[in-house]
Amino acid sequence: MTEIVLTLISAALINNFVLHWPLGVDPLLGTERRQVHALGIATTCLMLIVGMLGHALYHWLLVPLGLSSLGLFVFLPLSVLLIAPLLTLLPKLFSTLSFEGLWPLLLGNASVLGLALINVRDDKGFFHATALSLGAGLGFWLVLSLFCDLRQRTLDNDVPLPFRGLPIDLIGAGLIAVAFLGFSGLIKT
Repeated sequence: MTEIVLTLISAALINNFVLHWPLGVDPLLGTERRQVHALGIATTCLMLIVGMLGHALYHWLLVPLGLSSLGLFVFLPLSVLLIAPLLTLLPKLFSTLSFEGLWPLLLGNASVLGLALINVRDDKGFFHATALSLGAGLGFWLVLSLFCDLRQRTLDNDVPLPFRGLPIDLIGAGLIAVAFLGFSGLIKT
């Protein structure tokens, strides 16, 4: 049980999918302030479902059939096909949030596919894959919220002309990554 909790914390803070492995940078830079929490919830749910289903399909279907090398060709359609049902279900559960226009951000999020591949590579069991998936989604949501707050603060300040827009966003993402490096000594293995 302790290992599962440590995996969840590690995926959210230490081995973050946006900062440690820059897999979810595209949605980070492409989201608007009003959709931060909607994208965070949608990505967390998508990572959790794809992580669990991908692990189950790989170990209960592909490995017994000797088709383990086709994992990528199973995970990619799985992650794409789950976006539409997820975006129809989430507005019913969270009626105050706007989930419109999140399709391209979820489709272009490489962290979902990377998570499924990492779950298969590590092969530490279903509960470990579930904890890693949930931690990765929560870590993405945390970084997304922090980055949007930082972006809002830079909009109000006088930024030199060459640094306006994407350059100051990338500098801000780098500073958040440096701040998250402080968590690297949190869990010793």
